[in-house]
Amino acid sequence: MIKNLDNISINCQSSIKITDGLTIYFDPYDIREKVNNADYIFITHSHWDHFDLDSINNLVNKKTIIIGPSSVIEKLDGYKTLEVKPDNIYNLDNISFMTVLAYNIDKEYHLKDAGYVGYIVTLNNITYYIAGDTDVIEELKVIKADVIFLPVGGVYTMTREEAVEFANTIKPIYAIPIHYGLAVGDELDAKYFVNNIDKEIKSKIFY
Repeated sequence: MIKNLDNISINCQSSIKITDGLTIYFDPYDIREKVNNADYIFITHSHWDHFDLDSINNLVNKKTIIIGPSSVIEKLDGYKTLEVKPDNIYNLDNISFMTVLAYNIDKEYHLKDAGYVGYIVTLNNITYYIAGDTDVIEELKVIKADVIFLPVGGVYTMTREEAVEFANTIKPIYAIPIHYGLAVGDELDAKYFVNNIDKEIKSKIFY
């Protein structure tokens, strides 16, 4: 059971850290402190605000595995990596996860054929869905997760209104707004999301 979200931190955009026995980062960006404590680093795609090599270098150690689609892995020579494709299940020594599609419907920023992904990761019986940069697409409406992280900034992703509708469809325990305040969107989008999702869904603004 989820009592709180103390094991989660977000420094900006889609740069998420989850600790629960393991230390896992998703799309780390603007990590300025050299901590080198990552067990796993998940990258959704290769755009600059999701794939930040300086941040990765501040997080990796000898055991860190970096997980991402081919457009990411091809830029990571010399690192321990796992290349992934959408709609697959992967099992590593101490973690299992699924990849899901992430793409735009009527714009060309994130094409379906590019192979960009979102992730569904389960840690200690809690399931986290990290959407990546995507619109609300039909393939995602069957997702079940306890905690979801959805972009709300619009333009390159779903809008805040679409994110609200999507969260209400998935019905997680917690829904967290991300992907605003850097390239597009602002805190007003996050507040709109938190204030308009169904009342039984808990939420929190992290940055």
